[in-house]
Amino acid sequence: MAAYSFFVPFEDSFPYYNTDVRGLSRMRMRKKKNLDVRFAACADVMAFEPKEKRGKWRALFGNDNPIHLEIGCGKGRFAIGMAEQHPDVNFIAVEREEGALIMAAERCQQQPLPNLRFVSFDAAELCEVFAPGEVDRIYLNFSDPWPPNRQRKRRLTWRAYLEVYDEILRQQGDLCFKTDNQRFFEWSLQEICQFGWLIQNISLDLHNSDFEGNVMTEYEEKFSAEGYRIYRLEARRRLPEFLKK
Repeated sequence: MAAYSFFVPFEDSFPYYNTDVRGLSRMRMRKKKNLDVRFAACADVMAFEPKEKRGKWRALFGNDNPIHLEIGCGKGRFAIGMAEQHPDVNFIAVEREEGALIMAAERCQQQPLPNLRFVSFDAAELCEVFAPGEVDRIYLNFSDPWPPNRQRKRRLTWRAYLEVYDEILRQQGDLCFKTDNQRFFEWSLQEICQFGWLIQNISLDLHNSDFEGNVMTEYEEKFSAEGYRIYRLEARRRLPEFLKK
């Protein structure tokens, strides 16, 4: 598929809208009981003390395979499905909400995958967990859209986060982004383009496209069943200077 790089209108140019109550309620879960004991029982699929593994993630997996990182893995359906489909890729699934993470870990613990580890930390700490160039691909699936005027800096496609991704991704690394929120998708397109990354493989209706190998998240299945379109894009790291001229 051809690669594209273009701008879309700022979301602020539209009247204020409800950013998506579905998005704002994501991952607001009650604290689960006995988390320490339950996480210990899932040691085979967990990666504890992630900052100590900075620059050493491939050693954890015992191979030199690419590292793909999902930020905000929820209950783990996507990460588990991808790890099953791609045994030659190492997957690290990050979720700061421990109530969701324990559900993902326990789900995977039933049949552990050697190429998947779950870990809990905040996305703001990515540079403390991964060395420059250590990650090959990042997945952002149905991230919280957050209100664009008041809390845009919390969006995982905000330029400050893009700067972090730019540091931990390898030279030809890329970002894959999926959402059901059209305005969030348009805003993210502009943010990524202005950051200088190359946008490619855009889908404005993923489930009615020719894209192959899609693994759905829990939210994706729910929203799609309710009739919402799923939007997807891939973005490659900064263009070489000679291509920017």
